[in-house]
Amino acid sequence: MSDVIELFIAMILIGAAAFAPLGYFIYKFSQKDGKPFGDIEPHGDSPSLVNDLAERVIALVKKQLNKNKASS
Repeated sequence: MSDVIELFIAMILIGAAAFAPLGYFIYKFSQKDGKPFGDIEPHGDSPSLVNDLAERVIALVKKQLNKNKASS
């Protein structure tokens, strides 16, 4: 009988760990007027290091391509 109780407790713990992220998301979603992550910009207009780096790389590649076309 103790094996069944141990298995039941283990299953409860595994289920709680598996569904904890879902419970946390529901908790955050209901916390601030349906905004789970607070106030964020809807269009992604905020400055980002990754976006700035990507824009610099793209500009550099375009500059090199234009330089190669002009010299050919």
